[in-house]
Amino acid sequence: MKERVRAVLFTDAGTMLVITRIRPGIPPYQVLVGGGVEDDDADLEAALLREIREEIAGEATDLRPFRQLTTDKGEVEHFYTARIATWNFDNRTGPEFQRDDQGEYLLEEVPLTTEAVDALNLMPPQIKDALLDAIDSGDLIPVVQP
Repeated sequence: MKERVRAVLFTDAGTMLVITRIRPGIPPYQVLVGGGVEDDDADLEAALLREIREEIAGEATDLRPFRQLTTDKGEVEHFYTARIATWNFDNRTGPEFQRDDQGEYLLEEVPLTTEAVDALNLMPPQIKDALLDAIDSGDLIPVVQP
């Protein structure tokens, strides 16, 4: 069974980072930073940190498990919350960014409010629901430095 890891990345500004995907013939949608776990990753956290470095040239700290979902394809997705203080989307190195057939990737900061998260076309939809529930209940507290 293939495993994936993704992160709700909190910035010091109290926002979260999402990647908007724009592909021909498909309405734009957002995903959280992350990707597949590779055989040489020591564990899920190592895989997530590698993906964050590849996708946004960032360094995350304070990783905490948030949710686990199983997709319709049978993939297990592990979602974490984390703090991100630095990133540089122009320096991303993931293999998906080297392909011309993948469409556009736009990095965006989104306020951690019910209204802002609800307006997203966040995939998978189950993580959007989990984020909204956690925001509404007060359980989603950004990890920020004092």
